Amino acid sequence: MTIAVLVLGVPLAAYLGILGYIYFNQRSLLYVPDTARPTLGDLASLGIREVPLSTRDGLLLLAWFRAPAPGQPVLVYFHGNGGSLGNRRNRTRRFGQAGLGLLMVEYRGYGGNPGSPTEAGIYLDAEAALNFLGKLGFGPNRLILYGESLGTGVAVHVAAQWTVRGVILESPYTSVAAAAQYHYPYIPAALLVWDRFDSLAAIAAVKSPLLVLSGDRDTIVPPRLSRALFAAANQPKQLFSAPDAGHLDLDDYGAQDAVLAFIERHAGTSD
Repeated sequence: MTIAVLVLGVPLAAYLGILGYIYFNQRSLLYVPDTARPTLGDLASLGIREVPLSTRDGLLLLAWFRAPAPGQPVLVYFHGNGGSLGNRRNRTRRFGQAGLGLLMVEYRGYGGNPGSPTEAGIYLDAEAALNFLGKLGFGPNRLILYGESLGTGVAVHVAAQWTVRGVILESPYTSVAAAAQYHYPYIPAALLVWDRFDSLAAIAAVKSPLLVLSGDRDTIVPPRLSRALFAAANQPKQLFSAPDAGHLDLDDYGAQDAVLAFIERHAGTSD
């Protein structure tokens, strides 16, 4: 009996240890920021400048902004869970070279910003971004939201509350809980997640035109989650699927062209 208990107890203790580690460290696993403040460098030559975003809980955050041409929309960009705006420099450059109005949002705890990222906190950061644009005269009807990976949950959250000109979701998930269960199938991960970013629950409230970008070889966000979210979304909607693309290389398979075409199609404004 003692040997049997020992044989069973060792793997059980190891399992509980893994479970505890993931549970108590889940935010450090979900959010992987580069905390160094990025510089604009040559992006300044495209009319992109640093601007402050003031959050409702008292934080002052860095963002990158480029004013749009008269009558044109602003692309509001919510990036993924890793790095900072500095890792999106090439993409920012391409958007700027295309002449787009831009607000590249940097989250709390990322890119030299104060605070620590949480779902509730990042939603406040997104709210601060919309308030900043609103004070400049750019209401929701002048905005196109772009969410990248983790940022798709932020974009869906915003679009569920405000009807914007369009929503672009790159490698979206149904929820972070579902994505966590995919990555940790040996534990009840979906039940343990604090920051759930439940896009599937919110997508029915999104009434704006939608573009979903997905790579069939994505091993970070399984394509079935992206397709499930797309299936639940309202019309009008468009799916760009790249059979050979993974999580980080959709632009290499024509996604950027699809994005620019979508923006051009929905660039008009309404009063």
